[in-house]
Amino acid sequence: MNTQRVLNGRYELGELIGRGGMADVHRGVDARLGRTVAIKLLRPDLARDPQFQARFKREAQAVAALNHPSIVAIYDTGDHAVPGGPEDTVRVPYIVMEFVSGKTLRDLIRAKEVSIDHAIDFTLGVLSALEYSHRAGIVHRDIKPANVMFCEDSDTIKVMDFGIARAMADSSATMTQTQAVVGTAQYLSPEQARGETVDARSDLYSAACLLYEMLTGRPPFVGDSPVSVAYQHVREIPEPPSSLNPEVSEALDSVLAKALQKNRADRFQDAAAFQRALRAARNGVIVPDVAEEEALTEPTTAVPAAERTAQAAPYSVTGASFLDDSPGGRLRPVHDTLGDDQALPALVYEPAEANDLPLALPQERERTPGQKSRRRAWAATLVIFTLLVLAGGGLWLYNMMNQPPPPVAKVLVPTVTSLTETEALQKLYNARFSPQINRLQHDTIAKGTAIGTVPAAGTAMEPDSKITLNISDGPSAVKIPGDLPGRTEAAARDMLRQIGLAGAPGTTMANSATVPAGIVITTKPAPGDTAAVGSTVEIVVSTGKVAMPELRGLPRAEAEAALKNLGLGIQVRELENSEVEPGKVTEQSDAVNTLVEQGKTIAVVVAKAPAPKPSPTPTPTPTESDRDRDRGQG
Repeated sequence: MNTQRVLNGRYELGELIGRGGMADVHRGVDARLGRTVAIKLLRPDLARDPQFQARFKREAQAVAALNHPSIVAIYDTGDHAVPGGPEDTVRVPYIVMEFVSGKTLRDLIRAKEVSIDHAIDFTLGVLSALEYSHRAGIVHRDIKPANVMFCEDSDTIKVMDFGIARAMADSSATMTQTQAVVGTAQYLSPEQARGETVDARSDLYSAACLLYEMLTGRPPFVGDSPVSVAYQHVREIPEPPSSLNPEVSEALDSVLAKALQKNRADRFQDAAAFQRALRAARNGVIVPDVAEEEALTEPTTAVPAAERTAQAAPYSVTGASFLDDSPGGRLRPVHDTLGDDQALPALVYEPAEANDLPLALPQERERTPGQKSRRRAWAATLVIFTLLVLAGGGLWLYNMMNQPPPPVAKVLVPTVTSLTETEALQKLYNARFSPQINRLQHDTIAKGTAIGTVPAAGTAMEPDSKITLNISDGPSAVKIPGDLPGRTEAAARDMLRQIGLAGAPGTTMANSATVPAGIVITTKPAPGDTAAVGSTVEIVVSTGKVAMPELRGLPRAEAEAALKNLGLGIQVRELENSEVEPGKVTEQSDAVNTLVEQGKTIAVVVAKAPAPKPSPTPTPTPTESDRDRDRGQG
């Protein structure tokens, strides 16, 4: 099928060079200016959706005002009509952009062609573009390796695809109408994952994820599904890049630790600050962490540690701190020499007079022997009582310290059957469980719907326990839709993708007398048949032409019927022919098996009998009288 088209009478559409989630990108030529351009076309199957139309047009509006060497330029926009069905025409918008020759960072990362210096340089280029767009009030919201291209010939970075960009004044709309988080899971900021407002610092978080992947070969978080990855952005701390790549310096670790903070107030506050930190890290300068920054910025009246030690030393060595408040000349520091240059501060009691006692206790009076004996008995009783109290208290304290901790209160596993994957995960997280997703094929439960949990709902478990969430992966086999014939090839491929099937890479072309060019005739397996999920379905598309049959030798009525069955017209010219039976076709305007357009009129020549030759007039036979008369005359 010929894909060469001219859009708006100006842009010649060439080969497909890229395919995204909502648009195809073709190489093209601006016939008016004679320059090569890239043309992004919204997919026809999405063109009917006003949300995608608005999102596509918003990209053009967002980038049209941006003029920066690291941002792909927009030249023009428009739309063109494509057939969407037998009686349907769709207006498909397009964007004409600067054609950039190079490789995306995704391709470079997969090919392991990104060194640490390259990663820093590439990130600085992305941050330069973001600094410019943020000053213009535009938040990109989808910074990722596939949206950044490196042009080797000019050694520059180009940021592409502002398809979900918004002005900062409108950046609260982080959710689509279907309540799906906008962006790509591996590079979502925590606030995007939570559906909160976004700002320039959200782009900086995504740029940090990009830098992390260039340094380590993988994003900061990986998981079984986009939802689980998004939850990790909200709840988990990523491993330091140096743990995955020993060549990453401690300074780069510190830059990423700050750039990947969950609280956006703890990150770099603008792209310029991020750039300065990266350049400093290249020279080995470590970025202080959040706790250190707070300690440095908070005012304090505390006494320096050395001063505190010097002040406390005279009265703390003995442990008699209760005397520290009012030494009153009774305690003086002395030094026991430990060596030539070391001394241990100590406290020595030094009475002012011979009868002075520590703590100013009254001087003992002289006692009688009886008094002394009773005093000793009381003292012994007091000592024994004290020992018993201490022993009992010690036993009680021992029992208190060694008794088993109270059992942890268990929680019940909630019911998640029939919920969507996102709703089920949210419910399990709210119940303080750690869910692990297990996908199972199920013939009756729709794909992406929760089947149940292991352990089952109602089971009592400790908080933070791991639990398996079974999610339906859809049926193992599906029925091919019966309404695929009559649709465009793009629409048919999208319908197959939605039910878990894939259209064959190539396009099978077939002639048809009734189906217009470019419209699906049938599929293999045929519509209505079942096919295994994930299998490939061949799509048969009409050429809009029919093969010319052999008409010569057929009676005129049969020739007319054969052409009518192919949707062709007939123009008959009769010619006398003495060698062919009258009424049979002797010639046709188009050769056998050549392809002719649907509805074409075919000229044929039909033999007819020649006109009869005129008969000669017979000579009458003379009678006897006539002969006698002739003799007499003679």
